[in-house]
Amino acid sequence: MDRSQYNASVAEIIMVNPDLMVLRIDTDEAAGKFEAGQYALLGLYGSEKRSANSEPEKFPADPLKLIQRPYSIASARTETRQFEFFISQVKSGQLSSRLFNLNVGDRLHVGNAITGLFRLDEAPDGSDIIMVATGTGIAPYISFLRSHIIERPESKMVVVQGATHQRDLGYYSELTFLADTVPNFFYVPTLTDADEHWDGYRLMIEDLLKQDVLQNEFNISPDPERTHFFVSGKPDMVAHVSEWLEAYGYRRHHPDDPGELYVEEF
Repeated sequence: MDRSQYNASVAEIIMVNPDLMVLRIDTDEAAGKFEAGQYALLGLYGSEKRSANSEPEKFPADPLKLIQRPYSIASARTETRQFEFFISQVKSGQLSSRLFNLNVGDRLHVGNAITGLFRLDEAPDGSDIIMVATGTGIAPYISFLRSHIIERPESKMVVVQGATHQRDLGYYSELTFLADTVPNFFYVPTLTDADEHWDGYRLMIEDLLKQDVLQNEFNISPDPERTHFFVSGKPDMVAHVSEWLEAYGYRRHHPDDPGELYVEEF
């Protein structure tokens, strides 16, 4: 089996649920500098085995081809050798079903270039930061917080995270800890199918925002001059939240045309 392009090893795997995992890898060589919120390519050859709970591939992989996909880095930007990713298994997909079959010590490919425009350092100092996520869209915010939360004491920083069940809330413990210990950080998880033990919100993200939770609980208004929004996750959620914000005058951010709404679809 050809593994000539493999340049990293699995250091740790944390299963959040059968189809969500935190994957930590060690690269053979130190990576270049990156900014919080950027992504790297992960890759495995099509000849690698797929996970036990995967489904038949929608498009069968070429066993001689290196399959590569971009994944947001959850690590702090100061990391140079160990990188963390939050990955969801697409059961009929080519790469994620193979990533879910990895074990500690197994080899894989990591692309040399780390890139991406979904970056907290693009938001002005002093602005309040709202980070909205579903699914693995939480990963870039973990990098934001690990990299910058101490550097922005003047900003209110809020993570609004939506999921179906509590077991789907990646990084729940870390975010809860930050909310309990960092005065300017607030965590708002919301579930659409919670059990009787859940005492938090039971709304879709867009409905939660429309009920003025940010204004009522944290005195944060959707004002483009004061508050920047990052929206990351499933396309439907991204579209609905973006439409709501655009009614308040928000514009999508581009490097050559700065706006107050930063979008990343997963």
